[in-house]
Amino acid sequence: MTDKNASGVQVPDDLAQVGFVFGAYGVAGWVRIRPFSEDADALLSVKNWWIDKPSLHDVEVKQCKLHGGDVVAQLVGVTDRDVAEALKGAAVSVPRSRFPALSDDEFYWTELIGLEVENLQGEHLGTVTDMMSNGPQSILRIQPAATPDADPEVAAQERLIPFVDAFVIKVDKAAKKITVDWGLDY
Repeated sequence: MTDKNASGVQVPDDLAQVGFVFGAYGVAGWVRIRPFSEDADALLSVKNWWIDKPSLHDVEVKQCKLHGGDVVAQLVGVTDRDVAEALKGAAVSVPRSRFPALSDDEFYWTELIGLEVENLQGEHLGTVTDMMSNGPQSILRIQPAATPDADPEVAAQERLIPFVDAFVIKVDKAAKKITVDWGLDY
């Protein structure tokens, strides 16, 4: 813990954004959260979130549940629709240390962002800059590294690789590397 928010509460140094406030839900002050993962485990299991609107502060979660792919939640101090609507667009974060434990072959998106990606031939494909979902699976968004001899238009093109066993061979968090079965020309 390295910093304090306006209310004097310590801000965890391992905060990870897990979603954002998409809008109000109902008239009693509930908020609709768009989670960054399909199952929203981190949101559903942690009872104190951090929201960055109007400034970074912690909020206590009275109740929350999945609702049509989103999470709807009743937060302490958010008592009507207008207050809930004012939070629209706010980032929702939880301490990484409070995330539920995963099995060895599962990963949180935040663990994959920043890892280098290389193929089975040892060719460097780039760095994971983000993740997205197309419904059935997660997708790695990879920004290729610029090389002096590369065509600037080709080097700038983002690669999208499905995060499925057919293409992702190994994730080595310690080495900060993902090995994929994916060609440079895909």
